[in-house]
Amino acid sequence: MSDGNLKNRWALVTGASSGLGVALAQELADRGCNLVLVARREDRLRAVQQDIAGSAGVQVEVISMDLSAPDAPQRLYDQVTQDGKKIDVLVNNAGYGTRDKFINIDWEREQNMLQLDIMTVVHLTKLFVKDMVARDYGYVLQVASLGAYQPTPWYASYAAAKSFVLNFSEALNYELRHTNVKVTTLSPGVTLTEFQQVAGHELNRLARGTQMSSEAVARIGIRAMLRGKSSVVPGALNKLFAWGSHLAPRRMATAFASWLMA
Repeated sequence: MSDGNLKNRWALVTGASSGLGVALAQELADRGCNLVLVARREDRLRAVQQDIAGSAGVQVEVISMDLSAPDAPQRLYDQVTQDGKKIDVLVNNAGYGTRDKFINIDWEREQNMLQLDIMTVVHLTKLFVKDMVARDYGYVLQVASLGAYQPTPWYASYAAAKSFVLNFSEALNYELRHTNVKVTTLSPGVTLTEFQQVAGHELNRLARGTQMSSEAVARIGIRAMLRGKSSVVPGALNKLFAWGSHLAPRRMATAFASWLMA
């Protein structure tokens, strides 16, 4: 499975109306991959569709859908397969975080976040990976977070959800090791996207100093996916934080994460 084998194949990218989702879609399109882009905001999707189709010369289709609805993964899968598309690359990028003290976060919003960040990821993976295994070919890129590597106060539920994604995906990749289906988890640190705005988080100086562009993160993620890596943390400082979290006492790692995200 080499870097040059995506031409004329189909990729499905969720959360593709802005930020990292757009960058991941563009990176795939630049490798000749046709795209199905999924997000809530149809106007933004149409703009991305026009930009990528014009610059990369690939087929780009859009589906406007709120993936936090419990039945959304099945409806999305049914729509794509009924259109006759074989999805060879699944990018589970859709998700968001909520930043506050746990007791202050509205339950409806937190439940919606957990539905999107965990249940939607697992359900879409189950639906599309079955077909990939049957064809003995496919890639899945799961977007987690550096927060997956340690408890993160102020983002307690979000970081725990991303820890689930990381562990689930690495386990699944191992289960599939005798097939030509690879599951890679991308765990970015602070990235120039709408994430902080949605979460209501103004970054401190250290966090701003570790920021990476969406394009750089996407390039690293897609390259790792095509090489069949189980997981990747982009950025030297982010790698150091992830590695250090395993060596430090958990209370110390938690305190550091609290300071970084304060």
